[in-house]
Amino acid sequence: MECSVSGVVRVNGEMVKGFRLVDRDKKIIREIDRWRVCQGRHIRELAGFSGQRACDRRLRKLIEAGVIKRKKILYGVAGIYQNTIRAAEMIGEKRLPGGNRKIRVEQIVHNIAVLDSAIFFNKKYGVGFDKMQSEIELHRIDGFGIRKHRPDFVFVRGDKNICVEVELALKARNRFEAIMKTNFVDYDKQIWIVPDMNSKVAKILLNNKRIYSNIEVLELKEIQNYG
Repeated sequence: MECSVSGVVRVNGEMVKGFRLVDRDKKIIREIDRWRVCQGRHIRELAGFSGQRACDRRLRKLIEAGVIKRKKILYGVAGIYQNTIRAAEMIGEKRLPGGNRKIRVEQIVHNIAVLDSAIFFNKKYGVGFDKMQSEIELHRIDGFGIRKHRPDFVFVRGDKNICVEVELALKARNRFEAIMKTNFVDYDKQIWIVPDMNSKVAKILLNNKRIYSNIEVLELKEIQNYG
């Protein structure tokens, strides 16, 4: 594929006229990459569109140019956007896995909740998206071959180093407690997003708050009210 200064893109040997990659497109590509997958409503917030209609129009242009793709994965859940390999070519970013990244269906609901949480902290507390580091980015900092648990995302607010964990289904008890302990050592505050306060996940977290005093628990519905 070629991207020319005349605004003509060649996709699979065919010319796509009237398309030019702009800075906001590059931001869309990079946001999709670091959060794994995004829905249109997430991209509207992450890329700073004034409304969903304008966002959807630009996303259609990117699909037509072969830069991103949209997939319907789960019934009743809006389609998700992924980068294609061409996205990496167009922004000169070799590390983008593009369309080769495998989507695990069981992770879709979790990934959506993670993005909803990022929007919550952006809107309620004014944490800029550019100040957040996602799990993918944290693993990249670790480097290849180092696979340890990383939070869903982290950010600094004031003088506090904060991590966010979205936990919608209970992990093995020993693993769950190991993560709480690690987060207690590594971060000033660990915020957990749970289905509701009556869930087993919430009860275990609240019981462990006596040991790990930096735990804060929020219900998913509170997060989603800001979506």
